[in-house]
Amino acid sequence: MADSGNSMRNLERHLEQWLIAYGSDLAIPAGTAVPRAEPEPREAVPATTAEPAAEQHVEIPTITRAQPATNAPRPSSDSQVEEPAQANQSHTVTSLRALRAEVLACTKCKLHSGRQNAVFGEGDPTARVMFIGEAPGASEDESGRPFVGPAGQLLDRILEAAMGLRRPEVFIANLNKCWPSSNRAPDAEEVAACLPYLEQQIQLVQPEVLVCLGRTAAQNLLGSTESLASMRIQDHFYNGVPVIVTWHPAYLLREPSKKRETWDDIKRVNQLLGRPEVPPPKR
Repeated sequence: MADSGNSMRNLERHLEQWLIAYGSDLAIPAGTAVPRAEPEPREAVPATTAEPAAEQHVEIPTITRAQPATNAPRPSSDSQVEEPAQANQSHTVTSLRALRAEVLACTKCKLHSGRQNAVFGEGDPTARVMFIGEAPGASEDESGRPFVGPAGQLLDRILEAAMGLRRPEVFIANLNKCWPSSNRAPDAEEVAACLPYLEQQIQLVQPEVLVCLGRTAAQNLLGSTESLASMRIQDHFYNGVPVIVTWHPAYLLREPSKKRETWDDIKRVNQLLGRPEVPPPKR
């Protein structure tokens, strides 16, 4: 009984440390019991003075994914595994917040003059898979969040039905962070100004798989001029990371017949992640 009591106290102390470091919504994975201690106030994401109130809720939720190297010596205590993971995760969150503040204040191309909100992206900062779209639409420009319109709702359904994942378990970003009015594709100058932000997001999150949604995102990330139909059946890599190219959810709303191909593409993503091709039914 004494060992059981000590284990519970150690677990509570561990969770309290996470609460202090990250705040409850960043630190506690879904389904984890929260200890009795009250968390300290959560550090706000840096924002510019011009940032509207609607932006304040766009946080970077965290799901723990500590994977110690298989060849490393077995640690004598759990803390030897947890502390490096916590430090790396804290660095990633801090770096993403700093990058987000830079994006929100960006004036590198003409798109900034007509935006309501720059759309940085959101999700798990240690996500195994990152989804990349073209640019925000009107709904995203208004909310400051990626993929929140009808296309985003379809993406959420794809994540759940084809992967068994929820939005907070992946990272979602766009090639361009500002809305090109009339939903046009961003031009070459606008892409060149914004692409470095996406490259930094990929470098920080370090996903195992990238999924390009639509031709514009795929061509510009991979430096290709091929059609999407051609690209989606090929193997691609970005700095060593596998890239799956598939149809944009907005296109699927216009051409539902392409959903079958998208399903096949997502099965390839699952294979690369070592997940079941088709997620088991929920009980």
